Amino acid sequence: MILYPAIDLKQGECVRLIHGDMSQATVFNTDPAAQAREFEQQGFEYLHVVDLDGAFAGAPRNADAVESILKAISMPVQLGGGIRDMRTIEGWLAKGVRRVIIGTAAVRDPDLVREAARLHPGQIAVGIDARDGLVAVDGWAKVSQVTAVELGRRFEDAGVAAIIYTDISRDGVLKGLNMEATLALADAIAIPVIASGGLASLADVQRLLQPDCKKLAGAITGRALYDGRLDPAAALKLIRDAREASLA
Repeated sequence: MILYPAIDLKQGECVRLIHGDMSQATVFNTDPAAQAREFEQQGFEYLHVVDLDGAFAGAPRNADAVESILKAISMPVQLGGGIRDMRTIEGWLAKGVRRVIIGTAAVRDPDLVREAARLHPGQIAVGIDARDGLVAVDGWAKVSQVTAVELGRRFEDAGVAAIIYTDISRDGVLKGLNMEATLALADAIAIPVIASGGLASLADVQRLLQPDCKKLAGAITGRALYDGRLDPAAALKLIRDAREASLA
């Protein structure tokens, strides 16, 4: 399992939202590159970045901040937010993003996901952000009539590298991951699932290391890291010890 620290970008700054509400943004760092370096120094192995303004606008809005992050660290980066056409996908991959996350376009233009996954194997993920089980789009501003499981199943044969599943009701409020819905999605599809939204403590990391979560590829943590509720060294040690035990 990989634990992904999150950097959410709003107007060039690292913020955390509550339930995806842009009016409820807390700024945690005004220097995204410095924040990325700190996460790398703490021992994290993969960074999760979201262009929040881009998600609402439908096109990249924090390109300078993303590029500064890419230059500052050597660990791989997965990026989502406002990525809705092939030009944007290939532009980010060319600049060094390891994996691109397609959210809104996965609902509205599934052929884009399939073509991108065909052209760039292992580098395309689908972001499924759900409110009451239904997929939200346009920076979570609108809710579709497609369920998370339905959307995941659409890409079973597409070669998608991962599904990043976020329960919007848990995002940013430190209530713990929605394990029931996350595991239900993971059970329904063969694509690796990354859990997101609400990871709050070391207990949540321990939960992710239980046998029934072996099918999960990882989890994303944001606010808990920024406000000190989650000790990165302790969390990463738990994961490292679990990996070693599985190889013994």
